[in-house]
Amino acid sequence: QVQLVESGGGLVQAGDSLTLSCAASGRTIGSYTMGWFRQAPGKEREFLAAINWNGVNTYYADSVKGRFTISRNNAKNTAYLQMNSLKPEDTAVYYCAASIRYPGRGVWDYVYWGQGTQVTVSS
Repeated sequence: QVQLVESGGGLVQAGDSLTLSCAASGRTIGSYTMGWFRQAPGKEREFLAAINWNGVNTYYADSVKGRFTISRNNAKNTAYLQMNSLKPEDTAVYYCAASIRYPGRGVWDYVYWGQGTQVTVSS
């Protein structure tokens, strides 16, 4: 079992940057693809980005490409999502997840999920 805990969310202004962290415990995430999703009220959970097991390959949704950067530190058993130029429409609960597939663009590809962290972007 892998337990994932997101942190780093909060209230920011449009144009600000924020970095989310996803700390894993229970077992190493070194063999898993790590992904980030978000879910706004009344909307489906949306794929944002994925990174393969060794961090060499990344994949982004068009909605965040060029603004968000996914990374990982397997020695720290942690994945990250750096978010720049935030917009009010980025407001959502952000989730990290672990998958055995790459890039794993669907929620069904992921076997472990965190509880989420709220990001609110004011205009």
